[in-house]
Amino acid sequence: MDETQLPDWFANNAPEWALEPAIFIASVWNDGAYGLTYGEITIAVIIIMIAMMVRGLFARIMVKTVMRFASGTKSGFDDALVKSISTPLKIVPVIIGIYIALQVTNISGEAEVYATRILRSIITLAVFWTLSRAVHAFEFLFRGLRSALSPAAVDWMVKALQIILIVLGLGAVAEQWGIQIAPLLAGLGVLGIAVGLGAQDLFKNLISGLLIISEKRFIPGEWIQVDGVVEGTVEKINFRSTLVRRFDKSPVFVPNSALSDAAVTNFSRMTHRRIKWVVGVEYRTTVDQLKYIRDEIEAWLWNDDRFAKPPEAALFVRVDSFNSSSIDFLIYAFTHTKNWGEWLEIKEEFAVAVMEIIDKAGTGFAFPSRTIYLQETDPPEIMAPPARSESVARAQAAKAGKLQTIGIGEANDDG
Repeated sequence: MDETQLPDWFANNAPEWALEPAIFIASVWNDGAYGLTYGEITIAVIIIMIAMMVRGLFARIMVKTVMRFASGTKSGFDDALVKSISTPLKIVPVIIGIYIALQVTNISGEAEVYATRILRSIITLAVFWTLSRAVHAFEFLFRGLRSALSPAAVDWMVKALQIILIVLGLGAVAEQWGIQIAPLLAGLGVLGIAVGLGAQDLFKNLISGLLIISEKRFIPGEWIQVDGVVEGTVEKINFRSTLVRRFDKSPVFVPNSALSDAAVTNFSRMTHRRIKWVVGVEYRTTVDQLKYIRDEIEAWLWNDDRFAKPPEAALFVRVDSFNSSSIDFLIYAFTHTKNWGEWLEIKEEFAVAVMEIIDKAGTGFAFPSRTIYLQETDPPEIMAPPARSESVARAQAAKAGKLQTIGIGEANDDG
């Protein structure tokens, strides 16, 4: 390079000591590779870097502007749509920067073809990415389906639609690069069969997840229990597994097949909460005391509106059994509330009332005990049992007459 390739004002006015470095810099600037000068490459890189730096600012400004207009509407669809596409908006300045860089460099030939394909591919991916993100906004249109199907089914539909859009986007990009989709799909079909034979568990869990959603066994937010598997709150039903949060707040990822093939107890769908107690009192308790305790506890339950009454739910207070160390009451009742904390509070209040009733009756709770009788060397006194009551005599006479009648009938049948 010589002085004639420098700018005229610089070549005429610059001192001699500055000409040589300027000539060297100009030579480097005008040299290049792949049909581009280093100067053009530098300018293109600077433009793309500026676009990368302003992309976040551009997205925030655009989102705020659109949100300002969307805030005046009553529908939440536009707000959700803007939030969904806020992230893809960041790629718009990058696309603009790449386009300007291509115009500045004035590339031609094969390089121009590849640059154009890259730009079109980025635009195509940005469009389909934006559409896949915007699918979340359409959940507002699926509110009717959420009640008809289930929230998990709608989530699966949204995920499936997103996957379809991503696959279509990749297919469109492949077509731009001259890749035929049909032979590729055929090859993927053969590969899919081979993979399917080795991924039977994956498809089994997928089908099990579909069965769980279609049968509405449970939905996110419900408390379930599967014996020997897990107990906790369902958080998410995925394609392969279900996320259940145990009560110690640790997550458990359970394969869908384990939930589909097992008996699942859904506690969130109970109509009432049950209280079932066996309360034992001492054997010294008299009959009158037993009746008093039974009637008072039953009255307490019937007078409390927090407990369900028949026929809505069962309510029993009965002397149930003679245990080895106690006479046992069976208390069986249901509360209206299904909230665990409220149920514990009601149960605590009821327990205090039962203690007060038993104490007021003049007896006490029984506890496991053993009585030892010490016998003297003298023979025990023989106690004559009391005379039988008239009801026992009538019952035995009726029983004897019934047996005699049965015997006569059998004889007639034989004759």
